[in-house]
Amino acid sequence: MTKFKLKPPYEIDNTPVYLTKEKEDVLGRANKAGSINLNCEVVNPDLIKKVCDHEKVHLDQIERGDLTYDDKNVYWKGKCYPRNKMQEGAESLPWEKEAYDKEK
Repeated sequence: MTKFKLKPPYEIDNTPVYLTKEKEDVLGRANKAGSINLNCEVVNPDLIKKVCDHEKVHLDQIERGDLTYDDKNVYWKGKCYPRNKMQEGAESLPWEKEAYDKEK
């Protein structure tokens, strides 16, 4: 008996996205639970897609074990980055670089 798997001709994305009140400069956040918080002030459909795509890179990084965080620090590939000594979301941060590179 031959077994085969059919792959649907469409892609299903069931990543939960929650509209939340965020700081003015925060468009979205990836959560360790696999969901995305999207700033409720973001209403442009193109920007919503861009933010969600960016945060999905971070979800993938978390799933791979490269990225994690707590209230005080972000940890990238075992290195600790104190939140109070960085500008979160800056393109120069290594986990952000990967996400921004995929936007281009």
